[in-house]
Formats: sequence, structure tokens, C-alpha cells
Amino acid sequence: MAGRLFNLLGKVGIGLAVAGGVANSALYNVDGGHRAVIFDRFAGVRQEVVGEGTHFIIPWVQKPIIFDIRSQPRSVPSITGSKDLQNVNITLRILYRPLVSKLPQIYMNLGIDYDERVLPSIVNEVLKAVVAQYDASELITQREMVSQKVTEELTNRAAHFGVMLDDISITHLTFGREFTEAVEMKQVAQQDAERARYIVEKEEQLKLAAIIRAEGDSIAADLLAKAFAESGEGLVELRKIEAAEDIAAQMSQSSNVVYLPQGQNTLIGLPQ
Repeated sequence: MAGRLFNLLGKVGIGLAVAGGVANSALYNVDGGHRAVIFDRFAGVRQEVVGEGTHFIIPWVQKPIIFDIRSQPRSVPSITGSKDLQNVNITLRILYRPLVSKLPQIYMNLGIDYDERVLPSIVNEVLKAVVAQYDASELITQREMVSQKVTEELTNRAAHFGVMLDDISITHLTFGREFTEAVEMKQVAQQDAERARYIVEKEEQLKLAAIIRAEGDSIAADLLAKAFAESGEGLVELRKIEAAEDIAAQMSQSSNVVYLPQGQNTLIGLPQ
């Protein structure tokens, strides 16, 4: 009797374990920011997309494929050529996410690693097409326009694969060594030209100042000549003034000179 009871309990335990395993395999969770696509062994990929939460599936018949639908960053480098045949190293940083309504098609056509299959190819394709329309100098001076055109073209291309691009930016843009050296030489030449132009303008200003000064001296000489012609004593008085100025300047620099107020007795210490 006891043996039968133990056998019965063992069978019940096994049954419960099997039932628990079946129930556990029939449940799956979809976390926040994720969606699920169901693969059915008999019907294939189902077209409905499963949202967040806990859901039921048929064990061993159905399988959930979880997609992350949040925006994710990715940097894609590319080497292409400009309109004037200069090598351009350019890197795009993009924020991408799959379109929820296109998840079944994405899984059927591209797989769970759709970003690895799509983004590098379309980024290189669009960059080569856009960059080839501009010269190397235009890529620098019109960078905003280039970025806008890349954004438009790349957004349209990604939409064909069910991928949404939330942001696109050019984070790296350099040219080949030959072009970089040519730009540096051009900058040096421009600086030398500016320096030479400054020197020429400075010499022109000095020349103009000398001419103006000479004209002023000529006018002053004419005025003095007229004044001396009108008054014969004028030249003598002028020389006296100049001599007095020289004497005053020499005396002001001498340490043995004593200055006395005008109009007082200059015989200091002598009897009156």
C-alpha cells in the first residue's frame, strides 16, 4: 500500500514538473522599449507585432523574436572622392530605430541584425553620391548644405528598409595629405601677401606725410619771407628770440643756477 502511494506521489510530482515547465515555456516577456515578432513553425512569421508585457505562445511551435525599438547611435566611416578628385575621409553619426509596423518584414528580409546589413551600405552609397557633387573647398565652406542633403538622401534610402533615422551629423571630415599641404601653403601665401600690402600702404602713408610736411615748410618759409620784407627788424627780433630760447634751455639744465624773483635786489648779503 505504501509503495503504491509513493509511486502515485512520484507520478503527480513528475506531472506537476512537466506542467510547470510547459507553462513556463508558454510565457515570455517584452520589456519597455521593445517589441516582439512571432515565428510560427507552421504559419511562418506572423504579421502582428506584440507590445510590452507578458504574453502566451504555443511551446515548441511558436518563438518570439525581440526587437529593440529605441534610438541607437552608430558611427559609419567612409572614404570617397570630391568633385575635384580629392580623397575625403568622412564619418557620419546616426541615431536609428526600426519602424514598429515594419518589424515582420525586417525580420523576414534582413534578420535581427538588420542594422549591420543596411546602414554601412546605404551610408557609403549616399555619401559617395553627395560628396561627388562638391569641390573640396565647398565641402568646408558649405558644410551645412552638404549635411542637409546627406540627411535627406539617407532618410529616404533608410525608409525603404523600414529604418527610421532620428538624427544625422557629420562628425569627421578630413582630406588627403596633398590637399592639406596645399591648403597650408595657400594660407601662408595669403598671409605673406597681406603683410606685403601692409608694408606698401605704410610706405605710401609715410610718403604722403613727407609731402604734406614739405608743403607746410614751404608755406611757412613764404610767410616768413613776406614778414621780413615788410619789416626789416623782423629777422633781428627772430634771431634774438631763438637765442633767448637756447640760453634758457641751457640754464634750465645747469645745477649751478639760482633763480630769483624779478624786481628784487639781487645783491644778497651785501650792505645797502
